[in-house]
Amino acid sequence: MSVTEAPTKTRRSQAERRDESERRLLAAAAELVVERGMGAATFENIGARAGYSRGLVTQRFGSKQGLIEAMIAQLQGRLGALLLDRQIETLPGLEAVLTYVEVFLSALDRDGELRAYFVLLASAVADVSELRAPFAEAHKGVEQALEALFLKGQAEGSIRAGIDADAAALMTGALLFGLSMQLLLDPRMDLTPIRETSLATLRLSFAA
Repeated sequence: MSVTEAPTKTRRSQAERRDESERRLLAAAAELVVERGMGAATFENIGARAGYSRGLVTQRFGSKQGLIEAMIAQLQGRLGALLLDRQIETLPGLEAVLTYVEVFLSALDRDGELRAYFVLLASAVADVSELRAPFAEAHKGVEQALEALFLKGQAEGSIRAGIDADAAALMTGALLFGLSMQLLLDPRMDLTPIRETSLATLRLSFAA
């Protein structure tokens, strides 16, 4: 092994350990939020649940806002990977919109961290908290992504030209938001028929 190879291997190992600890901390935070609410997601509780010290949680995230921003970033990355797997960028506009909705609702049905996201969002809004800012930014990004898909569909003729793309994107995002909040109220809700009905309704509403 050359002199230049050893440090590279060490750095990679440290990065892997850091990634693993961050994933475990975020998963622990999500579990606490879903089980007991936002107030339970203290750095001490998160560290204990994940098997780390409170100091490590502070080191990783710095503040409650830092924790929330990390959770949002991780969820966006996972959703983005799922959409990439479905090759959403290659689909016609209408099919891309429907795929986005299908992927989101399928993830919501099985992803505890996505549910935790909406618990945190509801708490931040109810408390008129400054923590609303990262959620507002994330939702604006979703709206813009959906609007781009609607505009693409209109340009190619798969979506009706008379529809306001921004309003359609906001309405679609509101559908996803509403179902996410409903699932928090009724965790036993069966999303499968709701997902199928939502997709059929959106297709009828937007198809050219």
